[in-house]
Amino acid sequence: MKFLDQAKIYIASGAGGPGSVSFRREKFIEFGGPDGGDGGKGGDVWVECVANLNTLIDYRYRQHFKAQSGQGGMGQNRSGVSGNDAVIAVPPGTQVFAEDQETLLAEVMQPGDRVRLARGGNGGFGNAHFKSPTNRAPRHANPGQPGEELTVWLRLKLIADAGIVGLPNAGKSTFLATVSAAKPKIADYPFTTLHPNLGVVREAGLDFVLADIPGLIEGAHEGAGLGTRFLGHVERCRVLLHLVDATMDDIAGAYRTVRGELKAYGEGIEKKKEIIALSKCDALDEDTIAAKIAELKGVARKKPLILSAVSGKGVKQVLTALAREIAKGKAAEAAADEEKAPWTP
Repeated sequence: MKFLDQAKIYIASGAGGPGSVSFRREKFIEFGGPDGGDGGKGGDVWVECVANLNTLIDYRYRQHFKAQSGQGGMGQNRSGVSGNDAVIAVPPGTQVFAEDQETLLAEVMQPGDRVRLARGGNGGFGNAHFKSPTNRAPRHANPGQPGEELTVWLRLKLIADAGIVGLPNAGKSTFLATVSAAKPKIADYPFTTLHPNLGVVREAGLDFVLADIPGLIEGAHEGAGLGTRFLGHVERCRVLLHLVDATMDDIAGAYRTVRGELKAYGEGIEKKKEIIALSKCDALDEDTIAAKIAELKGVARKKPLILSAVSGKGVKQVLTALAREIAKGKAAEAAADEEKAPWTP
């Protein structure tokens, strides 16, 4: 399935049905009086989070969503039927922005979350509503209220437990393909990965979701390369796996570049727990690897792990480190939720 993390759609709620102007007409009843019913309410437009979606690709081919208008009122005090709602199904982690792409209208995180984006118009009153002691036969009714129309942007931020970051061609997709059943495109040139890829990994009795983020370059926080759209996918990860290509000449500069972009983007990404690994170590000898480790340790202030996704070297150690940090994060979140929960005797 093709991944799409942003879509522009047009929504319109239903208009309310008009009220009815009607009078009771029966044999031997000369002055039956008004009996016009009210119009039905127009349908609302909702955004709803569902569990079985992980992309917004459906909204590339359908961009218009309109709720049903309410039915008009009828005689014999019969009210019109309300219009059906329009429901926009989205994956967990979807944000809804206004047309300016800056005003956040809604955010749905868990399956079942539901937010109304546009309210349907109320139905108009029928003439029976306007009957009074001084006006026994009103001959007017209210029209239904119009619905709302607006353009919104859907933006998906992946909900993954761990995210793989690094410069282009650092071996991120190769690692994901090695440890999971995901099949990302792998080639020996930069920007092979144009869309984030997800894979489910099982390690130490823990299942977690690993996200392969397209490579970052200098200026990514300002939109350079593949831009800020993919930096946003890192926001909800509990831990980052930072891969540094061991075959590069300046691995310290490569590390600083990615860390600088994470810090410049903000949103607390630079404060996330980070596991550093030297990738493609199968292409180097032991002495060169030792020198690279010392160089990277000097700038990162922690010893990097040695990794080769092709040969399998260090894969187990990296997965164990990721699983340990994810378990810690889940335990901390559970403890925080327990503290927030209301006390019950």
